[in-house]
Amino acid sequence: MDTMLNISSTMLYAAFFLYLLATFFFGATIRDKRSKESKGKAGTIGITITIIGFVAQIVYFITRWIASGHAPVSNLFEFVTFFGMCMVFAFIILYFIYKISILGLFALPIAMIVIAYASMFPTEISPLVPSLQSHWLYIHVTTVSLGEAILSISFVVGLIYLIRTIDQSKSSKRTTWLELVLFSLLIFIGFSLVNVIFNVAGYEAQFEYTSNNTTLTTDYTLPAIAGPYEGTLITEGVMEPWFDAPSWMHGVDAARKFNTLIWSVFAGIVLYGLLRVLLRKRIGAAIQPALMKAKPDLLDEISYRAVAIGFPVFTLGGIIFASIWAQIAWDRFWGWDPKEVWALVTWFFYAAFLHLRLSRGWHGEKSAWLAVGGFAIIMFNLIAVNLVLAGLHSYA
Repeated sequence: MDTMLNISSTMLYAAFFLYLLATFFFGATIRDKRSKESKGKAGTIGITITIIGFVAQIVYFITRWIASGHAPVSNLFEFVTFFGMCMVFAFIILYFIYKISILGLFALPIAMIVIAYASMFPTEISPLVPSLQSHWLYIHVTTVSLGEAILSISFVVGLIYLIRTIDQSKSSKRTTWLELVLFSLLIFIGFSLVNVIFNVAGYEAQFEYTSNNTTLTTDYTLPAIAGPYEGTLITEGVMEPWFDAPSWMHGVDAARKFNTLIWSVFAGIVLYGLLRVLLRKRIGAAIQPALMKAKPDLLDEISYRAVAIGFPVFTLGGIIFASIWAQIAWDRFWGWDPKEVWALVTWFFYAAFLHLRLSRGWHGEKSAWLAVGGFAIIMFNLIAVNLVLAGLHSYA
């Protein structure tokens, strides 16, 4: 088993590196001074490296499956990693349909952010809880992940559309919202960076606190800005918390999660500030000149097609298959569990997206903003519902 896990880990790192390398080649396709033939070669090399990276990630998936004895989608590390892999798969399919290299310059970094985010969670293999010991684990979870990944590509293309078309010559509500979206991506990058830095440094601090008349301990892997409510720092020689988390945070390790959120936002602010100083303009304004050759109508079509393909896949996995498995596992098709509620919210949002697109003519910028909003819902479902809201899906 150890051999399979080592191969699995190596293949995941290799995939990440290859996606990064491919991003540079896709970036070369937007340089004005390059000939059309050179840009075509750069795009071909970029997609080739992407496919090799995707194959490496498939090897990661198979070897981890062999090592664990079940599909590696049963915890947050495995699910988020698979979600990132599905994003790359969706990008590859759309690339061969539309042959637009600029999509790789945005889709691959976002997929890498997702994979890096996954690596922050425990990677150990653990036995499946009884409710997960079913073939529906493979059917439901993989289909949901694929559907959400295809829908996420609509966000990627929508973001390119907004950066390309919004007037950056003056500040406005539109430029402010666009900068907020880009800042949110930097928060994810900041989350990964601070975790890597303190993991390499071997930082660890343990707190003891009381919850529901029970004494508990929690391990911090980041310096405690917010400690557990009325908690006691056990580890010596580490930073004391600046303040306690609010008393109403009663979830499992809620204070530690709140502390991680603070660090992520702080790191995102630092990264954003550094970029603004270096670029001397809004991030969107700095990126826009490189996207001027992208055709807005084509971007709008790709964004719509991604939703048109992803929505039925998500419906199948997130609503139909989920209800069947819920009946088998818990003897009811629906129970208003937080995960179920937000899956329904996601479904209604994209149903409204398609309705507004087809019957109200919401094309262009309106459609792009809807794609951004849909991705925000998917991320809330992935992060907040899994980490903060207690429910039957909390095993994730």
